Amino acid sequence: MKKYLFSTVMIAAIATTIISCSDEFVDRPVEYSIDSENYFNSKEDYDNALIAAYDLLQTTYLNSLLGEIASDNTLAGGESQSDTPGFQQIDDMIHTPVNSNLKNLWDWMFAGVQRANYILEFKNKTDFQGKNQIIAETRFLRAYYHFELVKWFGGIPMKGDARFVPGDEKKIPRSSKAEVYASIEADLIFASENLPVTTTQKGRATRGAALALLGKAYLYQNKFAPAATTFDKLITSGAYSLVPNYNSIFENEGENGAESVFEVQYTDVEGAGFGCLQCSEGNVAVGFSGPRSYSGTLFSSGFSFNVPTQKIVNAFEAGDNRKAVAILDIEAWATSTGATFGKGYEHTGFFNRKYIPRKRSTTAQGDLNLTNPNNYRAIRYADVLLMAAEAFNRGGIDDVKARGYLNLVRRRAFGDLNHDIASSGAALTDFILAERRVELVGEGHRFFDLVRTGKAAQEIPGFTANKHELFPIPIEEIQFSNGNWKQNQGY
Repeated sequence: MKKYLFSTVMIAAIATTIISCSDEFVDRPVEYSIDSENYFNSKEDYDNALIAAYDLLQTTYLNSLLGEIASDNTLAGGESQSDTPGFQQIDDMIHTPVNSNLKNLWDWMFAGVQRANYILEFKNKTDFQGKNQIIAETRFLRAYYHFELVKWFGGIPMKGDARFVPGDEKKIPRSSKAEVYASIEADLIFASENLPVTTTQKGRATRGAALALLGKAYLYQNKFAPAATTFDKLITSGAYSLVPNYNSIFENEGENGAESVFEVQYTDVEGAGFGCLQCSEGNVAVGFSGPRSYSGTLFSSGFSFNVPTQKIVNAFEAGDNRKAVAILDIEAWATSTGATFGKGYEHTGFFNRKYIPRKRSTTAQGDLNLTNPNNYRAIRYADVLLMAAEAFNRGGIDDVKARGYLNLVRRRAFGDLNHDIASSGAALTDFILAERRVELVGEGHRFFDLVRTGKAAQEIPGFTANKHELFPIPIEEIQFSNGNWKQNQGY
């Protein structure tokens, strides 16, 4: 069997050893060699492999960024019409299978699956106390990466608890969407039954995170009854709550707080560059979304991508306290603070304030536009409440409960009880979906909410029904498969 080294770091280390050490060291017995097939001999080995599986979560900055750009919430922006063509094409709904950004998304999510499957392939090799939790975290992560892949690309190839090897692309077919979701459900049910309620290490998966993602997977399939049951199990656990101050969620003090069900952890103490964006330990999306050539208080410069439209600004009701937190009106800000800024392509006058570069500490490393420390709030409790409301309402299960969950979110937004919704049925559905838009703007969910509810064609300029619900499989993957994988419809 061909052996695959665990990482490029290991390859570099071995190469350096061979070059710099004596022949006596190089000729030592084979048991000193560590490769992918004789790893997993201790708890530490499993822990290190699990860290590697978590590491790919940081590349999901691209998923959240493009989830907004593809929707009607934002425009691509940037420096010019030719700045990052893949973003511009997705914004205009003219993307094709030749798109380097979609290729990155595919590659990085599959790398996450591959790292999780590496652990699962050897899950029975070595026993130790606490291994069941490591397997549960691994299955949560695989489900997370699979969920991202299926919502972007539809059915994907799967190989069970084993790594892909060269040649599989010509033999293993694309699974159906239903098969992918069945795998996601199985992984998350196992994770929800074996993960702890709380964890001492920030960023690790918990029972609540598994339940939330499981409910979301059900909701995306219109399985409203199991979605409602799953969300209610999480809500009634009492493990999470809405924080009183919406603004605090997106500042440093709000990270991993009472409202955080699952966060992707970022830091600015390890630098990165454009040559390897997937290597960044910082949140790349934040720098991309910042105002160009900014000079002033609180914020710092970025590349002026992902600029909110007037349409989303107008979607906020009068008195909604979330508007000033979600949307930075740069003209008004500059007038009141004396800040200056440059105007980029498709300048609307607005920026995504939730994920915008803040002033940094002197410990920040590398390109500051690529190493922002802002955690991504992947699943918030408010999101869970609104998904639960939708499941109870659209499933015809309990509109009273649906209104209750919806109004919890609205009471925080307006600071009173005067904006409660009293509707039922289809009218209540519209209120719930409208609430999701303003509560979660800038967080990467809008495009997929429109697609799964059948509203994308009427809301997104250039969207073609029966085509743009999915993105194209990268052309390289189609070519590598030698006809084994068919392209998505319309591409």
